[in-house]
Amino acid sequence: MKEVKVEININDLKVGHYVDKIGKQLGHFNLASSGHVKNDKVINNFKDKKVLSVFIDKSKTIEISSAIDIKKIAKEKISADLKYAKEIFNESKEIQKSLFSQALSSADIELAPVISVCNKSIDAIFNNPDSLACIVNIREKDQYLLEHSVAVSIYITIFSRYLNLDREIIEQLSIGAFLHDIGKVMIPDEILNKPGKLTDTEYSIMKTHVNHSIDIIKKTVGISELSLEVAALHHEKLDGTGYPFQVKGENISQFGRMIAICDIFDALTATRVYKKGFSHPKAFVILRELAQSNHLDTKLVDHFIKCIGVFPVGSLVQLDSKKLAMIEKRNDKNPTKPKVRSFYSVTVKDFVDAEDINLAESSDFIEKGVCAEEFDLDMNIIIEMLMMDG
Repeated sequence: MKEVKVEININDLKVGHYVDKIGKQLGHFNLASSGHVKNDKVINNFKDKKVLSVFIDKSKTIEISSAIDIKKIAKEKISADLKYAKEIFNESKEIQKSLFSQALSSADIELAPVISVCNKSIDAIFNNPDSLACIVNIREKDQYLLEHSVAVSIYITIFSRYLNLDREIIEQLSIGAFLHDIGKVMIPDEILNKPGKLTDTEYSIMKTHVNHSIDIIKKTVGISELSLEVAALHHEKLDGTGYPFQVKGENISQFGRMIAICDIFDALTATRVYKKGFSHPKAFVILRELAQSNHLDTKLVDHFIKCIGVFPVGSLVQLDSKKLAMIEKRNDKNPTKPKVRSFYSVTVKDFVDAEDINLAESSDFIEKGVCAEEFDLDMNIIIEMLMMDG
């Protein structure tokens, strides 16, 4: 259906209207994201913020018969967003697989599919940043090499949007992150997938993956200098002890500092065949420690943690009621009390009926962040189950 956007007076705004952007106002209110008006509280909030008019998309207006209907519609939209996000994630992995094959055979990298899927990710994140953030938490234990670059690309896109960077810049950062580890295809498998600690010689070989990435990206027709820059800087540290060029301090751009944070965060939280991923809170602690050691930018680390959230959407927590729950929606006013969906009893060690809980209105609370592997659970199964449940 073709979009039909019109400006209406705030007094004419109804539950079920799809607000696309703010029109006239006496204040400085910014719309976090477009979406349906779910209740009168939303309309009153616009009025409190001195909004005089809004632009609605009439083609998306929903006739609401009850509060239950709008809740159902909201859940269906979330489910649809998650399914689309998973499609993008899977498509990205297939493109990564093709890129590795091209690089291994010394063929020129086809940039068009990368640009296309990165723009799909950017659009999805601008529409609903939580959907792809949730899907990133899924990890196939034997597909870390494919999934890591996709995840870093998604994280830097979410981070860039949070920092209000221009869309054109975000696209170039996303592409650079998507390609940043392509040089790993040149590293011998016995070193790349070694479960134990690398020897000094092996580590020296491993570090050359950045040089290989730079060489491959430089030869790619149509690549931007910024995309190359972020790929080249992702292992550099502020104190000059990074690699491959020991770039130091102010010589590392903001974008280079951003991808370093995204790269480390994903490496810390991802589960591999030989290593369980850290919970998000634990990973945040490590990022702050690295910032204190002058490896990472302190201000950007703090911004990243605020951007992702203390308990990111899609991450798992254990509640005081001894149930496991997935974070459904953040609570910016009280980050420790988000909306969650419980699904598993730690006491009986089995799945239970899913229940939506707003911790801001409940006596239950989060005991700690956890990983699915701690309970021998599969994140794929959890995500599929919760999506099917609404």
